[in-house]
Amino acid sequence: MKTSEIRQKFLSFFESKGHQVVPSSSLVPGNDPTLLFTNSGMVQFKDVFTGKETRPYSRATSAQRCVRAGGKHNDLENVGYTARHHTFFEMLGNFSFGDYFKRDAIHHAWELLTTVYELPAEKLWVTVYHEDDEAYDIWSKEIGVPAERIVRIGDNKGARYASDNFWQMADTGPCGPCSEIFYDHGPEVWGGPPGSPEEDGDRYIEIWNLVFMQFERDAQGNMPRLPKPCVDTGMGLERIAAVLQHVHSNYEIDLFQALIKAAARETGATDLNNNSLKVIADHIRACSFLIVDGVIPSNEGRGYVLRRIIRRALRHGHKLGQSGVFFHRLVADLVKEMGAAYPELAAQQARVEQVLKQEEERFSETLEHGMKILDAALAGVPENGVLDGQTLFTLYDTYGFPVDLTADICRERNVQVDLDGFETAMNHQREQARAAGKFKAAEGLSYSGVATRFEGYERLQAQGKVTALYVDGTSVDAIAAGQDAIVVLDATPFYAESGGQVGDTGVLRSGAARFQVQDTQKIQSAVFGHHGRMVEGGLKVGDAVDAQVDIAQRARTVRNHSATHLMHKALRQVLGGHVQQRGSLVDADKTRFDFAHDAPMTPEQIAEVERIVNAEVLSNHATQARLMSYDEAVQGGAVALFGEKYGDEVRVLDIGFSRELCGGTHVARTGDIGLFKIVSEGGVAAGVRRVEAITGDNALAWVQQTNGTLLRAAGLLRAQPAELVDRIALLQTQMKQLERDLDQAKSKLAASAGNDLAGQAIALDGGAKLLVANLAGVDPKALRGMVDQLKDKLKSAVVLLAAVADDKISLVSGVTSDLTSKVKAGELVGMVAAQVGGKGGGRPDMAMGGGTDVAALAGATAGVEAWVRERLA
Repeated sequence: MKTSEIRQKFLSFFESKGHQVVPSSSLVPGNDPTLLFTNSGMVQFKDVFTGKETRPYSRATSAQRCVRAGGKHNDLENVGYTARHHTFFEMLGNFSFGDYFKRDAIHHAWELLTTVYELPAEKLWVTVYHEDDEAYDIWSKEIGVPAERIVRIGDNKGARYASDNFWQMADTGPCGPCSEIFYDHGPEVWGGPPGSPEEDGDRYIEIWNLVFMQFERDAQGNMPRLPKPCVDTGMGLERIAAVLQHVHSNYEIDLFQALIKAAARETGATDLNNNSLKVIADHIRACSFLIVDGVIPSNEGRGYVLRRIIRRALRHGHKLGQSGVFFHRLVADLVKEMGAAYPELAAQQARVEQVLKQEEERFSETLEHGMKILDAALAGVPENGVLDGQTLFTLYDTYGFPVDLTADICRERNVQVDLDGFETAMNHQREQARAAGKFKAAEGLSYSGVATRFEGYERLQAQGKVTALYVDGTSVDAIAAGQDAIVVLDATPFYAESGGQVGDTGVLRSGAARFQVQDTQKIQSAVFGHHGRMVEGGLKVGDAVDAQVDIAQRARTVRNHSATHLMHKALRQVLGGHVQQRGSLVDADKTRFDFAHDAPMTPEQIAEVERIVNAEVLSNHATQARLMSYDEAVQGGAVALFGEKYGDEVRVLDIGFSRELCGGTHVARTGDIGLFKIVSEGGVAAGVRRVEAITGDNALAWVQQTNGTLLRAAGLLRAQPAELVDRIALLQTQMKQLERDLDQAKSKLAASAGNDLAGQAIALDGGAKLLVANLAGVDPKALRGMVDQLKDKLKSAVVLLAAVADDKISLVSGVTSDLTSKVKAGELVGMVAAQVGGKGGGRPDMAMGGGTDVAALAGATAGVEAWVRERLA
């Protein structure tokens, strides 16, 4: 029975029982601000249950789409690693609003499961709240479920009604007992019935929960009975589909198999059991339906959760070897599977694909860079070790790599994450930002003095007079040593931050007094504020000062600024006239330039931009600056930069082949820039790229460092630098061959060990043999193959092999088919595993388990012979 048919049969059955079929509500709850997403079928009926709303019907049924991936109800980390966790799932439900109650709810559920779905009655178990005799009697006396398959679940949390089988909407309001229905997958699957110590196994799976709202809890804890009790039920479509399709994992049902095959098609994966394919198949459902319901990727709230899910899917695609965009192409496959049930999905297919593709393109560069950094960091962390908080912060702050995504990857590799260290680094950054804020909050200060005359184009030292002083935003007449302050001068050589160029630093002197300038910002458009600290002596309004700019820092900054103009022109030549500046930052270390472009630059394009800029540098053109009207400047070919404000009169800068409007400081000739080198290129937003470049002595240091690394690598490989690529390719080929040889050697070693072990088997009654062995130095992964070989060799045998690695015990048991009626491998492994502090189970002919109590292993295996002989007898 296909998933779509199961869904339809459910709705049709309850419609035949007088229920109104109600469409699924949005994943964004419209009536509950405490919920991030709709997480159950009753959410859209919450106001009906509380009496705030009435409906024209008293019975309803629905197939509700749900998401549990954020806030209190968050299953995201488990998705892909378990058989039944999802971010998105469908909840089948039937509801009674003061109409029928326990008897009809139980009878309806039993009829649907056993008559419509034709599940064997003997496979079904039920639970009731331990005080709910009414429900127990209905199940026992009316339905006829044997007493041994009805489990009373008590209060296990220290207070009355604090039970898994007692439901409440909140601390106050409607509440009541539950009755859950379980399906028994059979003794070949490990696990115990509900309420037993082994209830977490996979044998007994909850498929339906019937909630009987019969009380109203008040703030004092009183619980009077409701005058009109209600029913709220929920059955996961994916779970019941797994039962009806005779599979143990939700990911094996038809709907998921179709999406997994589509994910494999788009990623090139061949192993359909790969967990990453399960993650992608699950996440395409959640992402698509969230977008259908109006959620878009962002950095907060629901949009952030959506972005997390998308990025987790992309990371698993990257893990499978797919480095390009692929995720959005799965939407069409999802529409084929679910479009009929949810026509809104089919109607918005194109929009969903567009949103996903944009997010993929935005994150692809981040993922590529972040994974390289993370892989390098994890290479030095041992298994069960800890990834330090500073690395977490660097990945987050520099590369935009979400912390939860880093934690997800680390969990796969058995590495912990230092979240406390991450928070320490975050707090340090916040403190720095607050400290910097003291010097950035210049605008808005009350100032009515003369404008500042800027003399920094012609000279780096000038005389000025103090016209105003500010401490913590308040105007003062004087400042003393140790105070942070803002100093305003009537004339200054210090450039105030503007147009992407940072403000100058330096010193102001007045006699023995010294004020260290840490930044220069504009208080008003023509008033400069020198931000810093009074290091020695004091200053007062009216004092004359000698203003000296930090010459070395200004020189590095102007080299980078002038190179930015040349790079902008070169980018337009190489990439096209659509390239426009979208922001910049020029300081003494680098130039960072954001520009409009819809694709990553190729290595060839980057090299061509570098060639063009360095050719202009070598030409050593003189720089020329002129003042003219804005219209005249634009008509003369000057480029006006995005986001900048210009007055009627503008400064036009000609440098090399570039002409732009710019008020910044620049080199006298292009040759002063020295070497120009692009050091990074990447995406920062949809349709916006970022280039970082260096010049002069910074570029020389980069070249020398890179060349030193190249020479060291060549020395280690005993090759000339020009031979490195060929030598590395040869080593990779040799390494792959060695890995193949090692695998073959391991297989031969395992086969040889199996032949040797066969001679250690002891004879049992009836011609059967028993082999129990604790193997040292054997890869636990090889145990299963060894057991298969020993079964073939011994013909009629019970085999149990154990291996210890890293203080963990691995157990594998095999029983030949002629003995499985008496000796079951799963029971044998379970018996031994229990003695070594672990668990185990499996099929009658093959089972696996493990434990951690290495000291108990010898005693546990010593008792196997008696255990086997007893069963054979």
